[in-house]
Amino acid sequence: MNLFRISWSNLTDKPLSSFLSGLLMTFGITIISLLLLLNKQLDDQFRRNIRGIDMVIGAKGSPLQLILSSIYQVDAPVGNIPLEEAERLTRNPMIKTAIPLAMGDNYRSFRIVGTNKKYLDHFGATVAQGQLFKQDLEVVIGPRVAEVAGLKLGDTFASSHGLDDEGEEHADSKYKVVGILNGTNTVTDQLILTPVSSVWAIHGHHEAGEEHHDEDHHEGEAHEDGEAHEEEPREITSMLIKFRNPLGMMLARGINQNSKLQAALPNIEVNRLFSLLGVGVETLRGLAIVIMLISGVSVFVSLYNSLKERRYEMALMLSMGATRVQLFMMLLLEGLVLALIGFGLGILLSRVGLWLFSTSVSSEYHYNLAAFGILPEEWTLLGVALLIGLLAAALPALGVYRMNISRTLAEE
Repeated sequence: MNLFRISWSNLTDKPLSSFLSGLLMTFGITIISLLLLLNKQLDDQFRRNIRGIDMVIGAKGSPLQLILSSIYQVDAPVGNIPLEEAERLTRNPMIKTAIPLAMGDNYRSFRIVGTNKKYLDHFGATVAQGQLFKQDLEVVIGPRVAEVAGLKLGDTFASSHGLDDEGEEHADSKYKVVGILNGTNTVTDQLILTPVSSVWAIHGHHEAGEEHHDEDHHEGEAHEDGEAHEEEPREITSMLIKFRNPLGMMLARGINQNSKLQAALPNIEVNRLFSLLGVGVETLRGLAIVIMLISGVSVFVSLYNSLKERRYEMALMLSMGATRVQLFMMLLLEGLVLALIGFGLGILLSRVGLWLFSTSVSSEYHYNLAAFGILPEEWTLLGVALLIGLLAAALPALGVYRMNISRTLAEE
């Protein structure tokens, strides 16, 4: 007697009931699996990009905005800060490295970041084609920029003001692509990197004129150290800081209290962000577990009703030589098959959901979150689904042992 074939026939004999039970299981698995995938992808991206950055110095404002804009390149910068003051603060012996960032322009929504070789070294980015930028208006681009924007070595392009491609174009000065980076699965993959002086040159040229002269004059008057005859104090957007030892964290409070700049600690801000997101994630996960349990109840009701309807058929099978153990196993198989179908479809739908989410994020922020491998936690999820299917099927299946063959056959 082929138990699997009989179990499958029983399920297909009641398609609506089986479909409902499988659908509920599928929904529960989909939600939990998608949450696991997104949590893993976002956590990996956040932790990978933050590694080795102990503090960010920038303009006064939201510390989380400063972290998101300077490290992850997913928010607008808080503002600019004087390079001289930032360098003075970073001469502290507790600071090991200080990497300047100057932002404000983009090309086809890919951000142009003025920095130096230390930035590339920090993320382990190396030049795959061409060479590193050496002078103003030379850029190296991440592999995603090359792929989406269609840029290649030797190409020139004009940047647009702001962080989206609707800004005013700096048509009078053009950048030249001198290098394309290897992929690192970090933020450098989607950036256009150039010397800080390039950003100054572009904006100095763009803002030349009477308004710029008036601003220079005002800035000059505000300085009492003899800089009145200089054009304008050099500014950057932020600085990424690495400490020599953990005691460097004490510098943040001093900077926040005693300077016009802001010091934000990435680990603290990212943990705060994840704790805020965690409330919503836990709520959704709880909802998914409830849906899975309801699917278990649905399997139970379906098999219980099926058992009542098939009492005569089962009594006949017993009278023809089938054992009660075989019938019990047949009903258990029905629960397991529903659980397996729900798990398979749930895993498939969660990947579709991840792909849709990754497509949306990729078009706006250029991050790639499409990693479709099976997570270790999903094998645990399979075990839970099978357990729910087994328990739901076992309760009505126990009725097989209480069945009176002769009475059942006589009643029918």
